[in-house]
Amino acid sequence: MSETSTGDVAATAAAVADNWRRAGLAGAAIGVLAAGAAAGVAVERLTVGRGMRQKARLALDAVGPYGSLRGTAGRVSADDGTVLQYETDELDPDGASEPRKRRLFGRKLPAPVTVVFSHGYCLSQDSWHFQRAALRGVVRTVHWDQRSHGRSGRGVTQARDGVPVDIDQLGRDLRAIIHAAAPKGPLVLVGHSMGGMTIMALADQFPELIRERVVGVAFVGTSCGKLGEVNYGLPVAGVNALRRVLPGVLRALGSQAELVERGRRATADLFAGLIKRYSFGSKDVDPAVARFAERMIESTPIDVVAEFYPAFTDHDKADALNVFSEVPVLVLAGDRDLVTPSSHSEAIADLLPDAELVIVPDGGHLVMLEHPETVTDRLADLLARVGVLLPCG
Repeated sequence: MSETSTGDVAATAAAVADNWRRAGLAGAAIGVLAAGAAAGVAVERLTVGRGMRQKARLALDAVGPYGSLRGTAGRVSADDGTVLQYETDELDPDGASEPRKRRLFGRKLPAPVTVVFSHGYCLSQDSWHFQRAALRGVVRTVHWDQRSHGRSGRGVTQARDGVPVDIDQLGRDLRAIIHAAAPKGPLVLVGHSMGGMTIMALADQFPELIRERVVGVAFVGTSCGKLGEVNYGLPVAGVNALRRVLPGVLRALGSQAELVERGRRATADLFAGLIKRYSFGSKDVDPAVARFAERMIESTPIDVVAEFYPAFTDHDKADALNVFSEVPVLVLAGDRDLVTPSSHSEAIADLLPDAELVIVPDGGHLVMLEHPETVTDRLADLLARVGVLLPCG
């Protein structure tokens, strides 16, 4: 790497780091406040009443800024009429972060790069809170809510016909988002869990879009297939029995959504414990971050949970990964992810031998919330590699 490019990469990292420090310091301050508010949650349930725990959750909601970032809102209709919501964060309007050079392997990029973030199952675009805060003004970004999640509309095909969603549909949804929010110019696609599968489905159905416009990809805590073999940290015999009955159980629960939602509220403490176990790998997660994840997940209706679940067993996009063989790829996962184990990320890296593989110690499924600085730094490295370079000095 030349001295010029080295300096530009360093400037990119410095700009991201400056944003990150602001977001991180705010998060640290909130963490200190939240620790006191969450004290009741950390104490044994036998000694702290439900009312106290409810007050702790309300206090965390009040002080936690996570998920509060908003951009320029837009909407587009998917091919079945589902209304998909997205938000765009533009480059710094003052020009301070405007890239002076946009090069990819010595070639000028024709337009500013747009980074499109796709979230995971039972989450929303807000799950990228820390990365969004760090990249604001540094690069143009698009954040969107998958159908039936976040602010996007209920899946029309699913609600009308009772048909479970499939990953191919999500790939077509992503294509609609790209056409509306980033109709021209180079793209970097970033996907977590189901969002990564969505990117694979896009490549499988529209390889020409990938070849013509995508200059970088990040797969975070995701899988290209064989999710039916995941044991979720449970005994194999037990999880096999559960796997056989779970689709039917979810369908039955989905048909009694109102009753089930009341039950979820009544068992909020148990639900919070399960979320923490399957979201995070370390024990010292900021209570406000844990509560933020809980809020996102619990906002997903049970009938939506039921509609999406079968798609993961059927998901198999290993062959589609070949479309990404000519672009820089980041594959990142937590080493304690029980939902999409790091072995699935290693399988993706095996199929893309030039990809950068990063396994984050003490990282769970929501690694971008649990270890946000690590994920942000690696994304910044990817952006530097694809030519999102900032001027020196």
